[in-house]
Amino acid sequence: MESASPKNLPTLLDLNRTKKILIIDDDQSAIDIMSMALSWEGYQIESCLSGAEAKTHLKNNRFDLILLDINLPDISGFELLYLTKKEVSAFTSVIFVSGESTTESVVKGLDQGADDYIIKPFTPAEFLARIRAQLRIKDLTDRLTEANIKLQELVEIDDLTGLFNMRSIYQKLELEIERARRYNREVCVVMLDMDHFKSVNDGHDHLFGSFVLSEVGKIISKVVRNIDIAARYGGDEFLIILTETNESGAYSFCQRLRMTIESYLFKNGPDEIKLTASIGFAITEPAHFLIDGHNLVRAADRSLYKAKHDGRNQVKGQKLVTETESSNPQ
Repeated sequence: MESASPKNLPTLLDLNRTKKILIIDDDQSAIDIMSMALSWEGYQIESCLSGAEAKTHLKNNRFDLILLDINLPDISGFELLYLTKKEVSAFTSVIFVSGESTTESVVKGLDQGADDYIIKPFTPAEFLARIRAQLRIKDLTDRLTEANIKLQELVEIDDLTGLFNMRSIYQKLELEIERARRYNREVCVVMLDMDHFKSVNDGHDHLFGSFVLSEVGKIISKVVRNIDIAARYGGDEFLIILTETNESGAYSFCQRLRMTIESYLFKNGPDEIKLTASIGFAITEPAHFLIDGHNLVRAADRSLYKAKHDGRNQVKGQKLVTETESSNPQ
């Protein structure tokens, strides 16, 4: 194995070549001066002379840093800063580079969200030092954001199945109910329980039982759409939130999932088994959204109980007409 050595490590120039900087200034000579200084350090540079041109650049590209003049011919730098932070990314680094040198301008620029303020004319050495400092902060922010995303995934994702766990599923369900209420759509909760799962652990070891649950998680992940939300509810029970579907679509989905599990051979080394699943669902009616997430789950669980009571390996469902009334069990 080749050991790490200075010649194998990326140089500062190599790292800078990965950084994209956008210069927005209505003065071409100012753009040329900044571009020349930045090119010494190897940065990728793009430039534009107006706010309209800048919007096109920002729409089609991602930049590590934006150098922005306050006075543009078609839009103020302050307004463009607001649009950038709101529509592109709140974490996009922006430095004002302006001839406006009053304390009021500097304070206003920083208060409105700029990360730094460089006054023209500037010395190249100080200009580049401020650029480097801001890019270091941007790198740290990006790493922290990435770490927080991974931490959130650890909190929300069930290690065994790769599906969501119960820590966050009710919050997601309430959001979907609110979205459905706003757009007059239906939302459905599906409850799935593996039939006679105790036989898996009785006839095999617990590692094989974990393998089976992991495979069920993979099956569910393949069957659901990108807009649906699947979770391990606990033990060998699973919960799925179906969005933008009707009662017929929900029933078809559940039957497809049931038949996929029924036809699957769970095999890991010498251990193998065929299993079935019972599925129950409850779907709201758009005009009746008094129900909350917990009651919708309870209604789906009642449908699941009926599926198991009536012989297992089948689908039962109901459409909720009011908070407590239900009709038309499948």
